[in-house]
Amino acid sequence: MKTLILAEKPSVARDMARVLKCQRVNKHFIEGDRYLVTWALGHLIELKMPEEYDIRYKTWRLEDLPVIPKKMETKPIRQTSAQFHAIKKLSGRADLKDLVIATDAGREGELVARWIIEKIHWRKPVRRLWISSQTDKAIHEGFRNLKPAEAYNNLYKSAVCRSEADWLIGLNISRALTTKYNDSLSAGRVQTPTLSMIIHQEKKIKAFHPQPFWTISAAVGSFTATWQNGSQTRILNQDRANKIIQKLSGKKATVRHVMTKKKTERQPLLYDLTELQRDANRKFGYSARKTLNILQVLYERYKIVTYPRTDSRYLTKDIEPTMRERLKAILSAYSGEVRPILHKKNTHVRASFVFNDRKVGDHHALIPTEEPVFIQDLSEDEVHVYDLIIRRFLSIFYPERTYMQMRAELSSCGETLVINQTLETDPGFTVLSHNHRNEVNQPADTLKQGDELPVLDLLIHHKMTEPPARLSEADLLTKMEKFGLGTPATRADIIEKLIQSESIRRESGGRLAPTSKGQQLIQLVNPDLKSPDLTARWERELENIARGSGNPDHFMKEIRNQTKQLVQEVRTSDNTYKIQNLTKKKCPQCGSPMKESRARDGGRILICINRACHYRKRMDPKLSNHRCPHCHKKMEIHKGKAGAYFQCRTCGIVEKAENIGKKINKRETRRLMNKINNKNGSFSNSLEDALKAAMKKEQE
Repeated sequence: MKTLILAEKPSVARDMARVLKCQRVNKHFIEGDRYLVTWALGHLIELKMPEEYDIRYKTWRLEDLPVIPKKMETKPIRQTSAQFHAIKKLSGRADLKDLVIATDAGREGELVARWIIEKIHWRKPVRRLWISSQTDKAIHEGFRNLKPAEAYNNLYKSAVCRSEADWLIGLNISRALTTKYNDSLSAGRVQTPTLSMIIHQEKKIKAFHPQPFWTISAAVGSFTATWQNGSQTRILNQDRANKIIQKLSGKKATVRHVMTKKKTERQPLLYDLTELQRDANRKFGYSARKTLNILQVLYERYKIVTYPRTDSRYLTKDIEPTMRERLKAILSAYSGEVRPILHKKNTHVRASFVFNDRKVGDHHALIPTEEPVFIQDLSEDEVHVYDLIIRRFLSIFYPERTYMQMRAELSSCGETLVINQTLETDPGFTVLSHNHRNEVNQPADTLKQGDELPVLDLLIHHKMTEPPARLSEADLLTKMEKFGLGTPATRADIIEKLIQSESIRRESGGRLAPTSKGQQLIQLVNPDLKSPDLTARWERELENIARGSGNPDHFMKEIRNQTKQLVQEVRTSDNTYKIQNLTKKKCPQCGSPMKESRARDGGRILICINRACHYRKRMDPKLSNHRCPHCHKKMEIHKGKAGAYFQCRTCGIVEKAENIGKKINKRETRRLMNKINNKNGSFSNSLEDALKAAMKKEQE
């Protein structure tokens, strides 16, 4: 008898099949003597749409809303139905004794598997594989410690509640707004309060009025001092600033008070997904979605980091014995940082506070796996994200940073000058930072009470108060985390959905700004729906359901009542709305006005505002994934008399499409070269030389 294993993605299924020695490959599964591994393609099952409950819902009408089915039903997704039916057929085999859920170890992964299991009417035992990395060792250990599926029933209930709540709130409110105001308007229980926070920041910026102020600095002996009055360093009147300069010029300052403190800075906590997305956005300008996608590749393809969608920044105590092996895995890429740690008899974690079982939920913090890393295989973006994780991981093996902080207050002609200086005594973990510098400071003990120093080089600085900046994705992720909006796994998608629906846009520099559409939309929805407090409460209830302390029936009853209330408010509202980007062009099919919009690849398109028409026309050439050899931006793809060709919009460079060959993957190149260089290989000398020359040319 065999065990059926259900993975979430084909790549993960292939790795599990290899580890479990399954070698007979089929289009829809891989089979071995003891196991049969199959896979979903993300979600294979989804909630039914309104028209599948009643045909009248196919036409959107405000009077038909809200759509609230008595019982929410599911269906196979049409685009992936072939894989679903293959799994259903497999489940009927008489030689299968049980099933192992091997989808991602989280709320959405649980939903993916359980909906499939329900739809194929599986009645045999079910167990759960729960692992935090995709290494061979983790897979082996995971299969030795399978848990009963019942242990994750509450997680599944939470996932169902989340999915049904988003369907009820998002679908009904979006349909109500769209039919009421004749434009594609998207609202939801998480995305609307997120939009509200961006608009609130925009209001603060517009309400800002710049004010001038002045500051004064001076060279006092060999130190630099700042004029200060109490805690205030700003002078709001230029005449007063000039009088202070005149008063202090050529005078001496007496040291009134010197305070020196020894301070320590402890190592930072390890990364969870949200903190990593914040840092990648601040340092490299990566969007939250891009960071998550890179992280998935590092986890699934290279297997060099642990589970990405974690919300914990701590480790469990049982991870501590694996530290030496993890350090050895990264030794080739971080030799200078790792060798001093490995040379010690005990691989001592200095930041012992990172071990806290109570602060680890489903998954521990992001750390490297025991899989050796080949840094040359990674792209530049992958190296950036991986490097952040590794340096944060290594910091827990380094000591705290220690430094001396000196503050001296000096008096001259009734005015106060303040000297602040930091003397680093031990950089500790900060030596791992790329921008670490060994600075030599004036020793703090050269100043003592009663010393007199000449006041030299007085400078007055004219400045203006600056408006608050628009939110970066790092800022927005911080706010979403603070108010419990979404989860680490969903926040990137929420931001992207707001951009795709044209409620917000990315400005140069990656800052987020609301569009006219987004600003109008926020005025059309109920204040509760745009408040982060209500949505955060819902997220906490979902988390309580997952832990077994919440009531899913009570939660869904509240969601249904809220849906009815929100739709009724839209129906009776007397708000007005103006369609964004409306053009003077008419639809050639129905004669309705057309609006300009953006395609997913960034190109412009014209869309008929008549929802029954569906006519659209592309205004810009389509962007390909082929990069310009000069500026490295994506090139447009055109069709000419001689066939398809690429053209760079920026540089004007043109390349024929048929001449663009597929580049050899770095990992595949290394594998082939190892095979060729193997003395026992079966390649002839001439073929070996030809292959080497071809690959060398490709790499150049």
